[in-house]
Amino acid sequence: MRYPIANDARLQQLALDEARAAIRLETEGLEALAAGLDGAFVALVELIQRAPGRVILSGVGKSAHIARKVAATLASTGTPAQFVHGGDASHGDLGMITTADVVVMFSKSGDTAELSDLANYCVRFDIPLALLTARPDSRLGRAANIVVTLPEAREACEITAAPTTSTTMMAALGDALAVVLLRRRGFQAADFHVFHPGGTLGSALLTVGEVMHRDDKLPLVGAEASVAAAILEMTSKGFGCTGVVDEAGDLLGIITDGDLRRHMADGLLQQTAAAVMTVGPRTIGADALLSEALRQMTTLTPRITAIFAMDGQRPVGIVHVHDCLRVGLV
Repeated sequence: MRYPIANDARLQQLALDEARAAIRLETEGLEALAAGLDGAFVALVELIQRAPGRVILSGVGKSAHIARKVAATLASTGTPAQFVHGGDASHGDLGMITTADVVVMFSKSGDTAELSDLANYCVRFDIPLALLTARPDSRLGRAANIVVTLPEAREACEITAAPTTSTTMMAALGDALAVVLLRRRGFQAADFHVFHPGGTLGSALLTVGEVMHRDDKLPLVGAEASVAAAILEMTSKGFGCTGVVDEAGDLLGIITDGDLRRHMADGLLQQTAAAVMTVGPRTIGADALLSEALRQMTTLTPRITAIFAMDGQRPVGIVHVHDCLRVGLV
């Protein structure tokens, strides 16, 4: 059920104006954050990159939600990370943190009492501690080894000063940290797929090699094979085409239903596959993303329904557009 929009045009415009003002305030905060990034952020990147253990993200209240999200983003992009709530840390969860880890706290004020036990634990056991805060001179700021400072910015909710702009900046800093780290680690889409095997995202990150048909399911004939033999190969394998290869197994061309129609004449069945094939068919690497294979089949001209996967010049598999449907890519 859809709820009706208020009939009062003035109220409609007021809602839009207030929403846009809030978004603009947060945008201003993000712009100030980007302009003010300095060596402290770089130091945090390098600290995490060198750490033999995990990144422990912590906070309380709204900041805890941001810390949890950043931990999930880091973990899914190749940086081992775990969220520990600031309050729970004081009641046994400190045991999750080792001297091989790096702790990153989120606190706008830098004086969050519930984080003090975690900060003291880091100091006691010489665990590197970083803080994202708007007050670097706060109690937590003085305890931290690295302080990444949030710029002065008005909260989007100016009436109550509820965390809005500040938490947006924290989330953006976490995303920036994840992006920089994944690039430094050489993290690729194929690696991302390992951590995202389910859902639409997992399907989009499948490689051609993971779904292609290979070995005895691959439709191939020699260049000197008859068209009759090629038709039998096309029919038995069920892809509506067959590749044509030379003696070394390198792909020379492809025969499709369209090629057969174009060469329809007496004696067609006795001609060689090389005589009717289309030279230089569209191909793709076996390690390419399946989404790229789908793009090539459905958006390039002419559109095709199957594409050969290659290892150099040798066909090692074939993908049909129905395979993309089968794994949920479309």
